[in-house]
Amino acid sequence: MTQELTDLRASILEGRYTDALGLVDELEWMSKQANLRNIESFLIRMLVHFIKNQVEQRLTNSWAASIGDSVQQIQKLNLKDNKTSYYFKSDEWQPLLEEILKTAIRTASVEVMNGTYSPFQLSELVNRDEILLTAQKFIALTYVHKSIDLPDIIDEKLTQLPGGQDWKEGRR
Repeated sequence: MTQELTDLRASILEGRYTDALGLVDELEWMSKQANLRNIESFLIRMLVHFIKNQVEQRLTNSWAASIGDSVQQIQKLNLKDNKTSYYFKSDEWQPLLEEILKTAIRTASVEVMNGTYSPFQLSELVNRDEILLTAQKFIALTYVHKSIDLPDIIDEKLTQLPGGQDWKEGRR
């Protein structure tokens, strides 16, 4: 990106405004791509914990915190700088979630039941539709709740997951 900024400065100083606008477009695209990669990373993290929750039928403080943080980060990253529009509209998540689910299963296989299952075995155990639906429900919260209210709403939704009531009441 440093080279692009240097080129942009030179283009402006030399009066090559068409080149400068092309560089601005390239910089905007690079920024958007970096942002989308960050969103994808938090989605994978969230899915891993939903997979662990589904297979192990429990919810730990660590998993709840990770899911909550992932949802909050996704809300921040998905909101464009203008604070009025989103990179992903609420109905555009399904293809991305489906695409990264396999990566999440592979990653979760190391952690579920202390790594008992290979990615192949875990893939057979996981109810993909349920994981995707759960992810969609949590992502939907980011469109209807302010960031200040989101943590409490996420915690309430977490109580509806397997083991969620036990987590809420501090039972193991």
